[in-house]
Amino acid sequence: MKKYLAELIGTFSLVLFGCGAAVVSGISTTGPAGAGLLGISLAFGLAVVVMAYAIGPISGCHINPAITVSMLVAGKLKGGDALGYILAQFAGAIIASGVLYLIQQGQPGFTMGEWALGANGWGEGYLAGYSTASAFIAETVLTFLFLFVIFATTSKWGNGTMAGLAIGLTLVLIHLVAIPITGTSVNPARSLGPAVFAGGQALAQLWLFFVAPLLGGILAALVWKGFEKE
Repeated sequence: MKKYLAELIGTFSLVLFGCGAAVVSGISTTGPAGAGLLGISLAFGLAVVVMAYAIGPISGCHINPAITVSMLVAGKLKGGDALGYILAQFAGAIIASGVLYLIQQGQPGFTMGEWALGANGWGEGYLAGYSTASAFIAETVLTFLFLFVIFATTSKWGNGTMAGLAIGLTLVLIHLVAIPITGTSVNPARSLGPAVFAGGQALAQLWLFFVAPLLGGILAALVWKGFEKE
């Protein structure tokens, strides 16, 4: 249970810090403002860094179902633990989004619009208006690269003490590319939390933020198995 609780707290922190930076600092459906693209990217990446060192020794700090499924495919996690991790991650993301919603209700004139609370999306009306194909490709490829870095930095060839920093910085880079396209998911839990409260398009488009990151994570696990056979 300690592992699952750690995953819940870690995912809660990722969503609250990352989506909180986007929402509270001001990110609209027409583009990031306030903290800006770099600031929001750093919020997500640094959240991973601090949680990696905080809960990494307890649960491995997945805080992302795509990572958990990828580890399962790679044979580094048991099925029972994987299910517990994913449920805890979903719970943490939803609770964090609920807290963010309560905070935002205290802002004068706050209304829940489409893709509210930092929800992911694509198409007309969302940030740069990228197509479904662009969104799917970006989320799949960037999740693949994210997981490849995770496998490499935590392997026998990696530097374990620096792994958390490398993984967090990779997420910063991913956000710098993907925020205008999808708001950046690479994490089904991070997408689910805001969508539950935002509803509408955020909920209707949620399928892509499950399928693409999971596909990217599975592909990374299969590729990494090839490296381990060498």
